[in-house]
Amino acid sequence: MEAQTLKTPLNNIQLELLKLFSRDLGETDLLAIKRLLVRYLAEKATRLADEKWEEKEWTNEDMKRFANTHMRTPYNRK
Repeated sequence: MEAQTLKTPLNNIQLELLKLFSRDLGETDLLAIKRLLVRYLAEKATRLADEKWEEKEWTNEDMKRFANTHMRTPYNRK
C-alpha cells in the first residue's frame, strides 16, 4: 500500500490526538476519550447558541416559530 501525502498540515488538535493515541489504549479508555470529546463539543455548541440567543434577544415564542418554519434553501433541478 502506498503512503499518502498530506496536502495540508495537521492542525493543533490533530497533532495532540496523534500524540495521545501513539500509546496503545484499551477499548474502555478509547470510549471514555470519545465521550469526553463529544461532551466538550456539545457543551461548546450549546454555549455558542446561548450567546447568539442572548445577542438576538430571542424568546420562547421565537423558538416555537423557528420550530415551525421551513427555512431550507429550495432545491432547483437544472
